[in-house]
Amino acid sequence: MSITRESDLIEMKKVSNVVAFTLKEMKNFARPGITTKHLDDFGASILKDFGANSAPNKTYKFPGWTCISINNEFCHGIPSDKKELTEGDLVNIDVSAELNGFWSDNGASFVLGEDKNGHQKLIDASKQILHKAIYNIKGGVLISDIGFLIETEAKKCGYRVIKNLTGHGIGRSLHEEPFEIANFKDRFNRTRFKKNSVVAIETFISTHSNYAVTLNDGWTMVGNKGGYMAQHEHTIVVTDNKPIILTDKNGIWN
Repeated sequence: MSITRESDLIEMKKVSNVVAFTLKEMKNFARPGITTKHLDDFGASILKDFGANSAPNKTYKFPGWTCISINNEFCHGIPSDKKELTEGDLVNIDVSAELNGFWSDNGASFVLGEDKNGHQKLIDASKQILHKAIYNIKGGVLISDIGFLIETEAKKCGYRVIKNLTGHGIGRSLHEEPFEIANFKDRFNRTRFKKNSVVAIETFISTHSNYAVTLNDGWTMVGNKGGYMAQHEHTIVVTDNKPIILTDKNGIWN
């Protein structure tokens, strides 16, 4: 969507604060011994308290309120009573919601407790690359140039990017134009970021894989060559200068 009125910005800030707060609280609540369903129920209670609706559930009938992916799961993990969190897990939580007709999206990967499996380097790279990408976005910049920046920075760190997972426009629905903000230089995409537009920028930084494939459950995605992936995401408003980071309260750069 494009921010054309002050009321639009106010409403986008409201829903963005909700998803950011929910993500931060879920990260703090996560601990060894609880299931991903327990964690999802906790997130659901926060969204309900704000009167917000789960975006993936409302839009796609996703079987959960939030997406929670563990270790080799890259994204869209289904919360389950059979998945118990353990020390050192690589956890990804993606929280998106609708409130009063406005939509926002954010996500983060983190290590649960002690980094027993050496995932922190990957996570730090993802966070740093997201920061650099976002602060290079302004009206008129080619979307493909940001993709090139993300992939270049990933390679510098010894990693790859997932080419079939992308950021996207957002605001009046979960996915809007531009529908694909890729993590690589798509030379066929000549679209530019537009001033006052709202977009969700995501990093998909991988140890081994270049593509994500869907498992038999119809939702969970893993790497085509295995390994691990870290994702971090903010919803922002594009300006002529520094972007407005609507989901900054999630604290992923703290």
